[in-house]
Amino acid sequence: MGILNVTPDSFYDGGAYFDRGRAIERAYNIRDEGADIVDIGGESTRPGALPVPPTEQIDRVCPVIEAVAEDIGIPISVDTNRAEVARAALAAGASIVNDISGLSFDEEMAGMAATHGAGMVLMHIQGRPETMQDRPRYEDLIGEICVFLREAARKAEERGVDPKKIIVDPGIGFGKTLEDNYRIIRNLGEFRKLGYPVLVGLSRKSLIGKLYEREEDRLPATIALNTASVLNGADIIRVHDVREHRLALDSLEMLKRVS
Repeated sequence: MGILNVTPDSFYDGGAYFDRGRAIERAYNIRDEGADIVDIGGESTRPGALPVPPTEQIDRVCPVIEAVAEDIGIPISVDTNRAEVARAALAAGASIVNDISGLSFDEEMAGMAATHGAGMVLMHIQGRPETMQDRPRYEDLIGEICVFLREAARKAEERGVDPKKIIVDPGIGFGKTLEDNYRIIRNLGEFRKLGYPVLVGLSRKSLIGKLYEREEDRLPATIALNTASVLNGADIIRVHDVREHRLALDSLEMLKRVS
């Protein structure tokens, strides 16, 4: 899953694709670099980020989706926790909703997605982006995340979402300590037991950045941890650097084929 942030304040690209023309060009580049899904979002959810009104999110993402949906040839995911935004994005040509709140921020999200026959990524979060890293705390990290995701999936299915279209995401960096994030990667097999594909989004996040002084040093560590994630059970990795990860995963697939 290739990341396309149509925002002025993304933690990584800092607004590089806030311009509509550049965002459209980047969507095609993500496909050409080997992504299976392009994930388009109009609201930064980095720690401390404030919410963006739904109308503004729609103005950012929908023109890009409309411009590429007909011929990009891979599924488009919309990264939003607001049903109003998701509805507009699905009408524009998206087919997956990536909800960082796991249905906990907007009660209309699951029913709306079901009406459109959309896929859903349900992510775990403790708190909200503006406060989630203040003092994250768990009695049983893996167990609590599993309970949250199981309940989110149950809610989605009860409201009509096709269970075959549900993906779960343990939410690395969303209300987790540094050690929590690494513990999640080590225990991804536990989330597979829920019965849904598992997505991991750790690309260039602080669990990597806190180990290094230079921004450019985050890429090798991102690839290493995403490779470990796939070996530990991740079905989908959400990344900024698509080409580099495609090359890494091609070699990993060869490794898996050799007995």
